[in-house]
Amino acid sequence: MRESVQANISLWSKGMAAVICAQFLSAFGDNALLFATLALMKQQFYPDWSQPILQMVFVGAYILFAPFVGQFADSFPKGRVMMVANSLKLIGAACICVGVNPFIGYTLVGVGAAAYSPAKYGILGELTTGDKLVKANGLMESSTIAAILLGSVAGGILADWHVLAALGVCALVYAGAVVANLFITRLPAARPGQSWRYNAMTHSFFFAARALWNNRETRFSLVGTSMFWGAGVTLRFLLVLWVPVALGISDNATPTYLNAMVAVGIVVGAGAAAKLVTLETVARCMPAGILIGVTVSVFSLQQALLPAYVLLLLIGVFGGFFVVPLNALLQERGKHTVGAGNAIAVQNLGENSAMLLMLGLYSLAVKVGVPVVGVGIGFGALFALAIVSLWVWGRRH
Repeated sequence: MRESVQANISLWSKGMAAVICAQFLSAFGDNALLFATLALMKQQFYPDWSQPILQMVFVGAYILFAPFVGQFADSFPKGRVMMVANSLKLIGAACICVGVNPFIGYTLVGVGAAAYSPAKYGILGELTTGDKLVKANGLMESSTIAAILLGSVAGGILADWHVLAALGVCALVYAGAVVANLFITRLPAARPGQSWRYNAMTHSFFFAARALWNNRETRFSLVGTSMFWGAGVTLRFLLVLWVPVALGISDNATPTYLNAMVAVGIVVGAGAAAKLVTLETVARCMPAGILIGVTVSVFSLQQALLPAYVLLLLIGVFGGFFVVPLNALLQERGKHTVGAGNAIAVQNLGENSAMLLMLGLYSLAVKVGVPVVGVGIGFGALFALAIVSLWVWGRRH
């Protein structure tokens, strides 16, 4: 199965098609499994405040393994790294199916996802080059968005039908991703023979983190993107509790439909940002960040389904317009300082740390009995104020 990179530069080569297929199935499984597991927890009468903890154990795996997964991806053929990572996801989903504590099973899925992330992006540059690399990244993102939309909806619908069947489908989807990985071109490892000593690995990672956080522009980007993704994952769980309270709908599918509207909006906002914002005018994205918080507060007060859909679409549009320029700024500046791969790894650490913090605060608010509508209003207001503070700080510097 070994092919040269030069022989495999076509955007529609066997290896590239296998990567895109594996990414779709893996991301589909991730999103379907989340909502199927939440339905299982509801069925087994877990307390409401425990739902965010499920995502926190997933995010914790990203943080714990952040200094090591990049080297793991570079030390072995990336197609095989992706296969190992998807196998861990399969084992985690299977554990939940057979009655293992869902937090343990979902932690295994998180470990697999942490190992999968650097490999799936790194392999694109090994399979194709030049202007085709940009298109390959576009295909990867398109397959991911499609998987988020379809996986979220499928997880909710299947869970309404039969929770165990929904979990079984997730395991089968991960198995399909493992099979797809077998067809990825087996290229040589990018950087074999690196030191696996703990001190050397952590020193390299934290040197890159320190360099990025000490740079004014990359620090601005890291804070902005971390706040966005922390808010995004919190909103996903807020919807699960908000729908029955505000709309009187108790099924598992409606929150997934609402989450899908956010994903659609992000695509639209990202397209607008690509046309209207450059690295020199990146501050244009900041008003959109403020509007995210304002719109979340307004959304929390709704009691009808149609305006809820419209407002969540707007939240997604503002989100896409906000986060895409900040991502581009970090990748461009990071490439010339610590390398694009290291920049992504540091960004992953920042984003997942923000997710952990915001989910913890949300879980605490639910546990102490704050009404879910009040949580939504307060969350939106605090997010808007935080973005205003970031914008003012950026202008001063």
